[in-house]
Amino acid sequence: MKFVDEAYIDIIAGDGGAGCVSFRHEKYKEFGGPNGGDGGRGGHVYAVADPALNTLVDFRFSRRHEAKRGQHGMGSDMFGAAGDDITLKVPVGTIMTDAETGDVLYEMLTPGERIMIAKGGDGGFGNMRFKSAINRAPRQKTPGWPGDRKSLKLELKVLADVGLLGMPNAGKSTLITAISNARPKIADYPFTTLHPNLGVVRVGPEQSFVVADVPGLIEGASDGAGLGHLFLRHLQRTRLLLHIVDMAPFDEGVDPVAQAKAIVAELKKYDPKLYAKPRWLVLNKLDMVDADLRETRVKDFVRRFRYKGPVFEISALTHEGCDKLIKAVYQHLKAQQVAEQPSIDVDPRFSGHPAS
Repeated sequence: MKFVDEAYIDIIAGDGGAGCVSFRHEKYKEFGGPNGGDGGRGGHVYAVADPALNTLVDFRFSRRHEAKRGQHGMGSDMFGAAGDDITLKVPVGTIMTDAETGDVLYEMLTPGERIMIAKGGDGGFGNMRFKSAINRAPRQKTPGWPGDRKSLKLELKVLADVGLLGMPNAGKSTLITAISNARPKIADYPFTTLHPNLGVVRVGPEQSFVVADVPGLIEGASDGAGLGHLFLRHLQRTRLLLHIVDMAPFDEGVDPVAQAKAIVAELKKYDPKLYAKPRWLVLNKLDMVDADLRETRVKDFVRRFRYKGPVFEISALTHEGCDKLIKAVYQHLKAQQVAEQPSIDVDPRFSGHPAS
């Protein structure tokens, strides 16, 4: 299935049905009075977050979504039927913004969440609504109210706890394969990953987190170079970034430090908030570095990169150091979750302990 994480749609709720002008005509009732019913309301447009979906491809070639209008009112006190509602299924993590103003209108973050994104118009009043003691034969009615009309931009941001960041061929896809259930395409050429991949990392019983692998970044990505800039938005919801660095580049003369600094610069240029997220350094492909040179090369990299955070030395291919990495990531996410929980002040009179 083609991965689509951005789409534009037009949604139109149903118009309300018009009210009816009618009078009762029965034998022996010369002046039966008004009996025109109200029109039915127009159909609403709903959106539901479907966890079975992971792309917006269904909206790429189906842009217009219109609910049915309400039925007009009829005589004999009969109200019009309401128009049928329609429900649009979107992936969890879909952001809906106004296509013209760019304002964020809705965020679908919870599986099964259902919201009304366009309200159907109310039905118009029939003439039976206007009867009174001085107006016994009203001929007034009102048309139905129009339904909401919106042009929306749908943007999918995958929901992951950890994001993998790095140059093309840094080993991100190999790492997500080694530690999770994801099976992305892996090859020995750049830009193998063409769309984000999600994987669930199992640390232990009922202990897991979700990791996202996005296409690699290159210098100038924030200005549109390469592929990674198209998918940096998917890292904005993560809690932790793992900066994967290739410590054994194939091309002679390639400096891993310069590449790593270029990635950080592009990240800061794209979104300062994304740059400010916790970011750990993961030095990959150390199995391809001579054992006698490994320690020296790692120390030289950290010194020149001027990095003071956690550093992990791994080989995604041989799984060396991967267990230590995922356990540290899980403990960090768990501590972050605990810190974000609101504290509840307990009145000592109800705490079960005598007040001091």
